[in-house]
Amino acid sequence: VASVCMLLISQVFPQKLIFPTKMSQESSNSGLTDAQKSRIDRNRQKALYLKNSKLVAHPYAKSVEEGEKSVIKIHGSRFVDSGGGFLIEEEVGEGKNSGNQPHGNSEEQHIIDEAIDLPVTYDECMECADKFAESYLMHHFDYPVCDNCRDNDDKHSLITKTDAKKEYLLQDCDLEKREPPLKYIIRKNPHNVRWGEMKLYLHVQIEKRALEVWGSEENLRAQHELRDEKREKSKIKKYNKQMKQLRMDMRSSLYDRTSEATHVHKFGPDSYNESDDTYTHTCLTCKYTETFEKMLSPETSSTKWIRSTNQFSV
Repeated sequence: VASVCMLLISQVFPQKLIFPTKMSQESSNSGLTDAQKSRIDRNRQKALYLKNSKLVAHPYAKSVEEGEKSVIKIHGSRFVDSGGGFLIEEEVGEGKNSGNQPHGNSEEQHIIDEAIDLPVTYDECMECADKFAESYLMHHFDYPVCDNCRDNDDKHSLITKTDAKKEYLLQDCDLEKREPPLKYIIRKNPHNVRWGEMKLYLHVQIEKRALEVWGSEENLRAQHELRDEKREKSKIKKYNKQMKQLRMDMRSSLYDRTSEATHVHKFGPDSYNESDDTYTHTCLTCKYTETFEKMLSPETSSTKWIRSTNQFSV
């Protein structure tokens, strides 16, 4: 369409159509000043620099090559990242360059061979005597049992702090201050989310700590029985007090509330004991007998009653 338009214009206005040529460009450039020419040259150099920078790879871009894998060396064995969420264990000798592999991997293999061995400590399981590097019970409770031998329902069950203190008669200092302090995990209360968080201890460690505190199971059992007896006596005492209060409320006429709360002795006549030179008198109400001595005070010429525990004047 553009060529057709240009042809029509050339036929209509042949004398006014002027096509730019190389000579006209050179003549137009010759009319520029030196400052303008230097500015044009700088813009041209900047455009070439930007064009070339797009072709160069970013220096920090990750170079992903087919077949490249991350390798970690631990105790003479290397673990290759499979990309599926787990590591594959290989011997270091198997990864050396062979005739089928390109020589470009020699530098990578040299770096792998010079890797620093990570210090890994292995613990022995108390149940199966196998070595393991990490387990749930060892991580949370410092209890050397591997995950294969872990029994959540029976042997390695958990117990709350409240139940441990109630069942084994332990205090907070026995769990947190006595060496070594027992480790625990914190969980939300399953009965109500608004309640406080629970501290869960390992049941086996709680039993061991109870034996350290009480010495033996017999002592712990005896302490349970003693506390049960005290609890029963307290219940009986509370029950009798409530029953007495109920009787007083229901049959108030039988109780004289104006009488004194404490009993005051009313002693009868004194009787003299010649064998030990003492006197004895008996309360007329409760039949309480009291023995005392009489002596005459030279200052006041009054008689004093002196008993073995205290003395009072008459």
